[in-house]
Amino acid sequence: MSHAARAVRRETSLGLTSAVHRSRALSRAGLSERLFTLAFSGLVYPQIWEDPEVDLAALALTPDDHVVAIASGSCNVLSYLTADPARISAVDLNGAHIALGRLKLAALRHLPDHDSFFRFFGRADTPANLAAYAAAIAPHLDPVSRAYWEGRRPDGQRRIAAFAQNLYRFGLLGRFIGAGHRLARLYGCDLAAVLAARSLPEQRALFDAHVAPLFDKRFVRWLIRRPASLYGLGIPPAQYVALAKDRPGGMVEVLRHRLERLACGFPIQDNYFAWQAFGRGYAPGPEAALPPYLQPRHFTDLRARTGRVSYRQQAMTAFLAASPEASADAYVLLDAQDWMSDDDLTALWTQITRTARPGARVIFRTAADERCLPGRVPDAILSAWDYAEEESRRLAARDRSAIYGGFHLYRLRAA
Repeated sequence: MSHAARAVRRETSLGLTSAVHRSRALSRAGLSERLFTLAFSGLVYPQIWEDPEVDLAALALTPDDHVVAIASGSCNVLSYLTADPARISAVDLNGAHIALGRLKLAALRHLPDHDSFFRFFGRADTPANLAAYAAAIAPHLDPVSRAYWEGRRPDGQRRIAAFAQNLYRFGLLGRFIGAGHRLARLYGCDLAAVLAARSLPEQRALFDAHVAPLFDKRFVRWLIRRPASLYGLGIPPAQYVALAKDRPGGMVEVLRHRLERLACGFPIQDNYFAWQAFGRGYAPGPEAALPPYLQPRHFTDLRARTGRVSYRQQAMTAFLAASPEASADAYVLLDAQDWMSDDDLTALWTQITRTARPGARVIFRTAADERCLPGRVPDAILSAWDYAEEESRRLAARDRSAIYGGFHLYRLRAA
């Protein structure tokens, strides 16, 4: 492992330790937290699981806006560029996610056309991508990101090889989904069968035949009740506890309900999240649903705007603490607050409020259907913001990823 790669991994480990570890190392909770940190230290999300169309509707970005967002897999960071904001600052504790975002930026700038860009990130499964990386992308990558992608996986292959082998089968989430498919086959179920549906009633029938029966299996139910079994979804121990309380039947019923919504709640041809879950990639054909950043109509504009995006491996609170007052207009927190203690939330919202310009918006998701801020962030801070409750619920109902319990929109009150 190169010095740069070791530095990225060290920064990732330190950041996750600060964010996740709440309990003594030798306690059961402490061991769970440390196992999660280990699992989360590499690439987790080859594709982000928050619907960017919902985000864009909530944020209503303008050409003067500065967006501060947790990067994750960068699908949404780049999709926000379609709204033409002035600047996007993407931050993430995970160095692998930063390397993925910088790879996407370099590819946008230097691959010859949309077809080659889509082949690289939309299909991500052909050896031609490795030649394109060597010729057009690698020479323009920063040294740390290049060291990451050219570093070795446990099987001895370079990490960049994932783009010739279907990137969406890799990362913690990709492997978790693959394990789910293998487990389903052991019980005679085919999760991909849902994708053959031509209508919402057919989607329901195929879900009932191929997905729902799994939740009646004793071993599957036992497995779901083990928090470590869901680390592949990026669910840390504290979030697991909150999520399990969201339905009377506990985590088994929560997962069943959310998979049901993913499979049956939206037309399958319009839902690329369902294709990722049940097909492990994007749908074939010119009419396939795609994240905005992969859609052909946006390619020219996105290429011209790549200079507006910057990446930093850092916690959101630390980034904001080093930012000037009144310097940001939109904040995207994903589900990171589910991980946080009351002190962490207070520190974060102190910095959000200090750096917010008039009219600023904050969006985030929660695993459970709950508001996670009242009673935990002091009223002196939270009273500066209006919670758009009805709008938040309407937008949550539109989120095609279907895996979160709540979507939340806050707006800074007028002075």
